[in-house]
Amino acid sequence: MAVAMASCSLGVNLNSNCSLKKPLAIPLQTGAIVEGSFGFGSRSFCIVQKGRLLSSSTSTTPRASSATAVEGGKPDGSQSETDKIPIPKVIIDQDSDPNATVVEITFGDRLGALLDTMSALRNLGLNVVKANVYLDSSGKHNKFAITRADTGRKVENPELLEAIRLTIINNLIEYHPESSSQLAMGAAFGIVPPPEKVDVDVATHISISDDGPNRSLLSVESADRPGLLVDLVKTITDIDVAVESGEFDTEGLLAKAKFHVSYRGKPLIKPLQQVLANSLRYYLRRPTTEEGSF
Repeated sequence: MAVAMASCSLGVNLNSNCSLKKPLAIPLQTGAIVEGSFGFGSRSFCIVQKGRLLSSSTSTTPRASSATAVEGGKPDGSQSETDKIPIPKVIIDQDSDPNATVVEITFGDRLGALLDTMSALRNLGLNVVKANVYLDSSGKHNKFAITRADTGRKVENPELLEAIRLTIINNLIEYHPESSSQLAMGAAFGIVPPPEKVDVDVATHISISDDGPNRSLLSVESADRPGLLVDLVKTITDIDVAVESGEFDTEGLLAKAKFHVSYRGKPLIKPLQQVLANSLRYYLRRPTTEEGSF
């Protein structure tokens, strides 16, 4: 992601005129100011305490309304009993375009022009510089190239990348409520949570391989949840591994990430690969305890 860790105080601030029905909450892993290399340099960024929100103006988790109009879909949000709900997919691609972050959204053939989604991205301080639609056997693909409005460059802040991802998913649930049960985020801010939870032990897969003379390719697959992208990057950079670029996919209940990583400009040696894999497995599989249960 040629993605640099930008400094922050309370994370991404979703402003009050955002088209989301409610402010977007992104609970993240417990931590403080973290030094890490995520791109071209080492900069500090902050991870707020678990259960806290990224923005001081954020107070509630968005929850889609069942009465909402469908963006580019059926006016009443209804569907035929014979319709099979497709698996929603959101891809954030930092590899294919050197000058922009590419976002791709797929939900069978149910998506329209996604004008409200593009408006919500603009309210995050982003420009949609290019958009196109194509069809294949898996459905209709809406693809956007986005840049930061203030710099004209691709998005390099992992917290902003996560805010982009959750904004898109929130709008998808808002305008296509039937997608709620197909997404892990449906449990966080959907009207219908997934009928079953993913077994994290079964769903978690990690692999690391050499990817040329100067870097390695890290692949991670696990159960999705809000804040996962930021927490993965924090876990990687905590052991001084730099994340250069990559892709983060949301496919229904799962998250699939590919990161190009290096250690001091070189591929990861086998012992460091094992340390990184063990760190990620521990983070992804460890049991969580809500603060309110103490």
